[in-house]
Amino acid sequence: MIKRILPWPRTSLFLLAMWLVLNQAFSLGHLLLGSLLAIVLPLWTAPLRPVRASLRRPGAALRLLGVVIVDSFRSNLEVARIVLGSRQRRNNSGFIRLPLDLRDPHGLMTLSLIITAIPGTVCVELTDDRSALIIHVLDLNDEQYWINLLKTRYERPLMEIFE
Repeated sequence: MIKRILPWPRTSLFLLAMWLVLNQAFSLGHLLLGSLLAIVLPLWTAPLRPVRASLRRPGAALRLLGVVIVDSFRSNLEVARIVLGSRQRRNNSGFIRLPLDLRDPHGLMTLSLIITAIPGTVCVELTDDRSALIIHVLDLNDEQYWINLLKTRYERPLMEIFE
């Protein structure tokens, strides 16, 4: 019975917490309205989820989070150097095709979010057959370097987490 009302209890708890934080109030009215939204929204969006996600290795997820935070900080500095540097360095962007071994839809979504969240890279498109991501890179000197970097730092850990 509880599973039918709260199919994703952690999502509902997160939604309630976000509601309270965003409204900057902890009153009975906000608690009730936030609870209603936390129950209704996951039920309403359940048909949109093709497959239920499952984290196979939470420790790997935490390590990946640390890698993403460090890479984001480093990339911010590198993007600042590019933007503030010579015009020649700014004209070095391009597109790469990242071949994928990852097949889990949640892992693919997470990979594209990570790539887009890291400054200097943007995930542009997932190919129709889901075999590759098209990515725009701000500082594209060596395409193979970027492919190796993205596969080892992000794709492999995501395969460990989701597959």
